[in-house]
Amino acid sequence: MSFHFKKLLKATTLLTVLAVALVGCGSKSTTDAGSANALEQIKKSGKIKIGLMGTYAPYNFINDKREVDGFDADIAKAVAKHIGVEVEFITGEFSGLIEGLQKDKYDALVSQVTITDDRKQKMDFSTPYVKNAVNVIVKSDNTSIQKIEDFKDKKIGVGLGTNDEKYLRDVAMPKVGKFEIATYNDVITSLQDLNVGRIDATINNVFALKPLIEKNHFDVKAVGEPIKEDVAGIAIRKNNPELLAAINKALEEMKSDGTFKEIFKKWFDVEPNI
Repeated sequence: MSFHFKKLLKATTLLTVLAVALVGCGSKSTTDAGSANALEQIKKSGKIKIGLMGTYAPYNFINDKREVDGFDADIAKAVAKHIGVEVEFITGEFSGLIEGLQKDKYDALVSQVTITDDRKQKMDFSTPYVKNAVNVIVKSDNTSIQKIEDFKDKKIGVGLGTNDEKYLRDVAMPKVGKFEIATYNDVITSLQDLNVGRIDATINNVFALKPLIEKNHFDVKAVGEPIKEDVAGIAIRKNNPELLAAINKALEEMKSDGTFKEIFKKWFDVEPNI
């Protein structure tokens, strides 16, 4: 082997070692950046991206000023304030919110996401911030439906992808017999269809329905006792304990300083139920 070739071989080997070292440093840097927890990233950006429907008054809706408003919106703003950031609201149909959370479109969901065992497998939840009683809703002149047992052979409307839809399919139908389920992306359309007789009944909670019924003069009513009670929490991606702890701390502080009670009475005109 010639002297010049040996020098060239040594130089090539050295360059290769340097290249590997540099790539290793680059990989470490990327890993370190990606390892920053969700709370740190939110604080660094100065905002938290909140997903909600925007069509579910009084929980969350677009007001006359084209702003996101409602109980959920006020809760989200107060939580963000306690964390020390601003809120960026991103609206979408409920059926796509959970998928959007998984794909990092949102940092959290504050849109009446009912806490269930199934959802706990996919998301982490804050402590509950509201309890909702779900009733059967029918036209005011309907006397044939008073309870879920009367749903057999009827057409029942429900929100697409909601816990109420799962309840109808997994609990009500096996219990009472076959009936048709019509799904909707917003509550107002289901009430419109109920009002004109396209469906026989729907299920929802009275807090959500009351303002819509009054504003649109729908000729409908709630009947019977509540068929179930649900609790909703703020949903985040799994394995973000720092963010979950910060949200829970904010909710606890809001209850201590009176903010939570003020928001609850503003939208529902009753004392907090949780």
